[in-house]
Amino acid sequence: MAVQTRKSVRGFLPTPVPPEVIRDVLEQAARAPSGGNLQPWHLHVVGGEPLERLKATMRERIAGMPGGEGSEYDIYPRDLVSPYRERRFQVGEDLYRCLGIPRENKRARMAQFANNFTFFGAPLALFCTVDRRMGPPQWSDLGMYLQTVMLLLREHGLDSCAQECWAIYPETISGFLAIPPERMLFTGMAIGYEDAQAPVNQLRATRAPLAEFTEFIGI
Repeated sequence: MAVQTRKSVRGFLPTPVPPEVIRDVLEQAARAPSGGNLQPWHLHVVGGEPLERLKATMRERIAGMPGGEGSEYDIYPRDLVSPYRERRFQVGEDLYRCLGIPRENKRARMAQFANNFTFFGAPLALFCTVDRRMGPPQWSDLGMYLQTVMLLLREHGLDSCAQECWAIYPETISGFLAIPPERMLFTGMAIGYEDAQAPVNQLRATRAPLAEFTEFIGI
């Protein structure tokens, strides 16, 4: 099942994604739920030589401004409380454990984080933007659309990694993609075929048991 096999892949093969496949996936995903049928998602799909130019741009940008330009929204709440704080900490530790990078090796951890900005070697990149006048309900529509994309990719044997980290470089990405000022960068996504030999792809993030987040009333 697509739901069971979807995961955040952080090591891709260079195998190209057929253009007709990604077009079909994005078109089908537009059947995702959307309150009032607003369909607030706006997409940019980048591959080939433009993607290589973007990677080169990001290498320079990260070298000059490694902390980013400042995101236009809070990727995580500023003061995470339990159990959310522990969940975020645990998945990070599990990731670096797969790579054999101890906590004290800050340089190696930063280098791994920087791999986000090469899309982990994926041959295709997707960016999602949203009109600044949209509110939280429309942002939930974005999530449903992107989740549908990721599940449809699995049906085609493809993998993905949603990457909100791109939000910390809104000026660079908005300039590169010529995003109009009324739209805000939400997230990026790496798309391609998983490199099953990459140690990082052994990570399978844990999920809380049903009883921890569900109350059944009357059933």
